[in-house]
Amino acid sequence: MKKKQPNEQRITALYARLSRDDEKDGISGSIQNQRAILEKFAADNHLPNPRFMFDDGYSGVTFTRPAFMEIMELAEQGLVANLVVKDHSRLGRNHLVVGQLLEEDFVRLNVRYIAIMDNIDTANGVSDIVPMQDLFNEWHAKNTSDKVRRVMQSRGNAGIPLTTNPPFGYRKDPEDKNKWLIDEFAAGVVHQIFQLSISGLGPTQIAKKLRSDGVMTPSEYLHSIGVSCPTKPPAYPHNWCSATVADILDRQEYTGDTVNFRSFSQSFKQKKRLDRPQEEWKVFPDTHPAIIDRETFTLVQNLRQHRRRPDRTGIVSMFSGLLYCADCGEKLYYSSTNSYKREQAYFFCSSYRKNSSVCSAHYIREHTVEQLVLEGLQRLLWYVQAFEQKFAQEQVERFGLQAKKALTAKRRELDKAKQRVVEIDQLIQKSYEDMSKGLLSEERFATLTVSLENEQRQLKAAIPEMETSLDATTDKAADLQRFIERARQVTRLTELTPEIVHEFIDKIVVSKPDKVDGKRHQRVDIYYNTIGLWVAPEPEELEQEYLDYYKAMLKRKKKMA
Repeated sequence: MKKKQPNEQRITALYARLSRDDEKDGISGSIQNQRAILEKFAADNHLPNPRFMFDDGYSGVTFTRPAFMEIMELAEQGLVANLVVKDHSRLGRNHLVVGQLLEEDFVRLNVRYIAIMDNIDTANGVSDIVPMQDLFNEWHAKNTSDKVRRVMQSRGNAGIPLTTNPPFGYRKDPEDKNKWLIDEFAAGVVHQIFQLSISGLGPTQIAKKLRSDGVMTPSEYLHSIGVSCPTKPPAYPHNWCSATVADILDRQEYTGDTVNFRSFSQSFKQKKRLDRPQEEWKVFPDTHPAIIDRETFTLVQNLRQHRRRPDRTGIVSMFSGLLYCADCGEKLYYSSTNSYKREQAYFFCSSYRKNSSVCSAHYIREHTVEQLVLEGLQRLLWYVQAFEQKFAQEQVERFGLQAKKALTAKRRELDKAKQRVVEIDQLIQKSYEDMSKGLLSEERFATLTVSLENEQRQLKAAIPEMETSLDATTDKAADLQRFIERARQVTRLTELTPEIVHEFIDKIVVSKPDKVDGKRHQRVDIYYNTIGLWVAPEPEELEQEYLDYYKAMLKRKKKMA
């Protein structure tokens, strides 16, 4: 049983609270003004042991405020005799919680509650009007929240960044707080994190690397340069965590884009933010200087889709997450142990590991995969560089990209569908007018309307698919051009790196091995990003293509001469 404290040891808590919205009221609602009123009231009424406590910048709808929670902890220990606030809304703006405090908690804890300006004193009983006043206080908070939400929606739709603090790597422009400038030191750390991800490390491994290198965390750095930050510096210096690294790797803002409406709150009473689906984000391209180019960002996102966790030895293979079983479609697991050399590391079917009756092992050595991928990439890159126009034409024909004709036809079809949707509305309106004038029977009008509405419904359902098809055609052509440009840059490929592998390789499909004439044969299909499965021409074909290419070059030179 809690020991009852003598009255002379119990305090009078003088509590003040100020939210960001209350600051608009000026000095009358300031912490200093509240303190002066509270201390004068305590002195005039001889309240014992006054102690001033306040929460600055906290909304009334939440009760997880540091000073208020401290008061309640002291009250649970029997150390609070009185709780005094300037006005009742300072206690809070959630009528359910405030009602429980007044009717249950303060009674149980023997705490006298006083709201000076509202003439509330629990020593005299609680008026029936107080619950209504609590409801009005909550409505005020909801109304304020709605106003703020509308303002934020307007700003967000206009492309103004909604984040209070820019992402790590940027700082606000002193002349325009809505613009971001690159912070050179922080941007260097961001660059390092992306490069470590490309090299094959996951967020946890990157965090360990940054800790061992003594790199300041975002909160440490911001505090070091005098910028206010809601996150406290870690208890231990340079204590990076994987969540911070993962958040940096996921931020599209580093490509120069403003991304608004990433998250939302379900109620003005709940401060927890929930993630929105990516299709509901508002993205405004190229609004500030980029720290990471788009190709690098896309590459990292692709890498993160293939979770490359280290095995028990701590080794991560650059091919982890890329190998698939040709029979069951599941991924191939990577295995390496300290009991044998790295050259003996291998991949095997994950389904087989779980249930050997479902599939076969599809066993293949890591160094075999590396050799096949290196040779395949070398042939592909050489072919692209030697026969660029022919390669591009082959891919165009393969994917059915008949350049202007196909795009023009799709655009014409889309425009025609949209125009017909508008025409149908006009036809229905005209038919209704004809029926009103007696020129069209009601039965005929109903039949005609149903037919037109069905046609319109089908068109509206088809238009998004047509738009998607048009975008995909355009994007595919742009992706192919980027692929060729990147392939042109890789002039001498002598060894594989995680960056090269994940930049060019989409997936590797491994079939089960067969024995032919006592020899082991195994089919391995390499699917490349953008172009899919590509098989190099036979040596005879390559020789003929090279001769044709050489002859064409000579003809071109003669014409130019």
